[in-house]
Amino acid sequence: MKAVILDGFTTNPGDLSWDWLREKCDLTVYDRTPADKIIERCRGCEIIITNKTPLRRETLEQLPDCKFIALLSTGYNVVDCDYAASRSIPVSNIPTYSTNAVAQLTFAMLLEFCNKPALHNQAVKNGEWTNCADFCFWKGSLEEVAGKTIGIFGFGKIGQTVAKIADAFGMRVLACTANPAKYADVKGVKFVSLEEMLPQADVVTMHCPLTPQTTGLVDKAFLAQMKPTAYLINTSRGPVLNEQDVADALNSGVIAGAAVDVLSTEPPKADNPLLQCDNCLITPHIAWAGFETRQRLMGVLKENIFAFLNGKPINTVNGI
Repeated sequence: MKAVILDGFTTNPGDLSWDWLREKCDLTVYDRTPADKIIERCRGCEIIITNKTPLRRETLEQLPDCKFIALLSTGYNVVDCDYAASRSIPVSNIPTYSTNAVAQLTFAMLLEFCNKPALHNQAVKNGEWTNCADFCFWKGSLEEVAGKTIGIFGFGKIGQTVAKIADAFGMRVLACTANPAKYADVKGVKFVSLEEMLPQADVVTMHCPLTPQTTGLVDKAFLAQMKPTAYLINTSRGPVLNEQDVADALNSGVIAGAAVDVLSTEPPKADNPLLQCDNCLITPHIAWAGFETRQRLMGVLKENIFAFLNGKPINTVNGI
């Protein structure tokens, strides 16, 4: 069976192995695939593996040999799943592999705001401690997370893990979810509406899927309900934020700071307004990229492909 990986570099820049798949398939791996090369590289392949390279209907229509699409991600909006289903092509994703990693980055961002280790490290390297008259100094207000209120929007596996860590830090935990009754047995979390959560939270962290309802949710009206001392963290999907509204809120002091691991366009355009905000931390979509996390992803991909080869596909997102 012939297989192709269209954009394997971010998942495996060389520290993992594709040999397990080469043992089963005639495999070709590309680091990246430009739009004008997708059809050429997929032609004749029964298995197509993609992360961010899109497989739209007009592309799949020209690939009659395709029998299975395996994603290297949890999100599956890059594939026309409805069209794939009409051709009985299963589309499998990688669910819940990065829960701990995303929660970890969420708190790395919060602690950067509260303790500012990067800022102080640079100050020390610049000689400010060497030339200091006192045994210590600080470059801005330092804060404890204990006793602060965290507002979690979205309470899937990542949101639940964030809640557990926040509780361990001694934080008061509020959560906003569409079905709070589902979590009636969860201890240490108070479920509230968005309107109740925003004015109380010292940090608001987004852990929701991208849907028509959540696209642009964090806008001027959302931000106006937050405390001027509050922080916003987004490790979910870039388009959940109206980036211009967030930039305006940061620049005018409506909120104290924001930290994002995702943007509406990735890589970002040079004119993205968040790039110019001093009080906005931006990481390049790295929450999922830890070695152990990618190992776990690779393990699920292996299970997905072997299940398909055995005639019983798993983790399918299009009902096949």
